Amino acid sequence: MPPRETPLQKEKIVLTQFKDMPLSAGLQQKLALFNFTTPTPVQASAIPPALEGKDVLATAQTGTGKTLAFLLPMIERLAAQAADRKVAALILVPTRELAMQVHEQYEKLREHKTIPAALVMGGTSEQRQIQAVRKGASVVVATPGRLEDYLRRRLIDLRQVKMLVLDESDRMLDMGFLPAIRRIVAELPKDRQTLCFSATLEASVARLVNDYMRNPVRVALGSTSKPADTVELHAFEVPLAEKSEVLRQLLYAEKGQTLIFARTKHGTERLAKNLVRDGFSAAMIHGDRTQSQRSGALSGFDEGKFQVLVATDVASRGIHVNNVAHVINYDLPQIPEDFIHRVGRTGRMGSVGRASTLVSGAEIGELRSIERALKLKIARKQVGAAGRVAPRPAQNTLQTRTLSRMAGEVFS
Repeated sequence: MPPRETPLQKEKIVLTQFKDMPLSAGLQQKLALFNFTTPTPVQASAIPPALEGKDVLATAQTGTGKTLAFLLPMIERLAAQAADRKVAALILVPTRELAMQVHEQYEKLREHKTIPAALVMGGTSEQRQIQAVRKGASVVVATPGRLEDYLRRRLIDLRQVKMLVLDESDRMLDMGFLPAIRRIVAELPKDRQTLCFSATLEASVARLVNDYMRNPVRVALGSTSKPADTVELHAFEVPLAEKSEVLRQLLYAEKGQTLIFARTKHGTERLAKNLVRDGFSAAMIHGDRTQSQRSGALSGFDEGKFQVLVATDVASRGIHVNNVAHVINYDLPQIPEDFIHRVGRTGRMGSVGRASTLVSGAEIGELRSIERALKLKIARKQVGAAGRVAPRPAQNTLQTRTLSRMAGEVFS
């Protein structure tokens, strides 16, 4: 049975300045401190109705500033309410990395007198998380699995929640979190405000909207099934034996940060270790790495310590590094939609980026299937003569020692 039609208020995009929005002086000072002056289209469209207490359903391409679009109205609205040391706002996200980045952004924006947000997710100290909740955090940023576990054990009370944010809703559903989300939302008051942010509006997301939102304002910006116009797409059809050489050639030519996607955990490990062996400063992220290893790799990449980050699709969402110059699909994703999320890691917030895809053998047909599914035409590019690799840059002894030390840190 198809989901029933939900009445949606259409919100007109009005580009303005943050200083023109009805935000407190303290929040305005924080925005100025971090050089946030002009809102992105999704921020300009979603923040005003959210400040009015309306439900908001927003779909927009990745990298358009959705996090700030829900944090600003959340902080503003909670500041106007009496603090009672109860959880008043809940933000659900699909991955640990995204949870940490949302939490970090909230901590930058909140007033110093406000109790820090509680971060609830797997892979880190449970005791520390429970202590943060018990100290009276009004905001909880959580992944569904760990939060549901806390609810089952009566370690957290969500009966006073006034605002619910479902961030990257389609990704949470793709990861099988729908039953957990339903059980969590059943614990919340029905008269809350709900903000739903998603890259796509698939049938499963539409059902969430039908069930949990009240006449939401609809914010739909750009195509959510195509890469941003700021991303240059191209593909290299190469023999399998030359694939790794073409990858190195692309990396030698790139001065900026490069994010490489592999399909499997084992493939990610092998590729990252080979790149370090070849003299690149590389780190890796996949589901079997510990949280400290994943955090160290991501922060090192964000800070420029590593030129290259090799990752599975755990990183296709939830990694917000603004300066990724190049995304390389060393392996194709298993589903076409993940291609959009992968290449969306570059060309963010209006900057220009490149996305290269390497295909060999049967992958050439898979790439054509992705093009048909997404209605894309990806330009084919040629490699240098016979796919030869540019000469490896000379390294002095100090560089070699430094790279060896990095390898020990990342892969230990």
